[in-house]
Amino acid sequence: MASIDTRTQLLDAAEHLFAERGYRGTSVRAITDRAGANLAAVAYHFGSKAELLAAVARRVIEPINAAQAAGLDLLLARTSDPAVADLVAAFVGPLFDEMPAGVESGARTSRLIVTILSDPAEETRAWTGPAEDTVRDRFVAAFRHALPDLPAEELWFRLRGILAVTAVDRVNLYNQRPSTSGSGEAARDWAITFLAAAMSAPPTGT
Repeated sequence: MASIDTRTQLLDAAEHLFAERGYRGTSVRAITDRAGANLAAVAYHFGSKAELLAAVARRVIEPINAAQAAGLDLLLARTSDPAVADLVAAFVGPLFDEMPAGVESGARTSRLIVTILSDPAEETRAWTGPAEDTVRDRFVAAFRHALPDLPAEELWFRLRGILAVTAVDRVNLYNQRPSTSGSGEAARDWAITFLAAAMSAPPTGT
């Protein structure tokens, strides 16, 4: 039981620190100090700091990916030609569910996603595996079908933009400690409207 507790404590500590300081700004000693573990614990439980980051990222991203995949399944079961706004809703909705406004854990998830998107360390881009790739590729294929004239690189840029816009919004709302107005369903609806319009815009240069 102690081994499981130590592993979870390391994951919790690393999630906090990676979200606040980035990969290179977080030392193994800082993680183990926060977790109340000895310095060898990271190597014992994960093998390396990079593998610890991968475990942290997967713990945060897997529920989002699972909900996104389920939403896409439901959408495609209804129609083989879903509208862009419906695809955006299936992609964005789980992000709002896993990053609730005004909740510290939601803001931490948001900060971690921003870190994964923006941190220059190679380790922040090398953690994904087949499960994450499958969800990404399914959404790319669905958007490509809905937006056949959009070049592949611009489509992927816009998908990254969805992640960035949503994550930054969640962090900002947490930092401002907002009232409940605009932080729940309304914000979700605003995001879907805005991001669907952005995704549906003509290819650049046309």
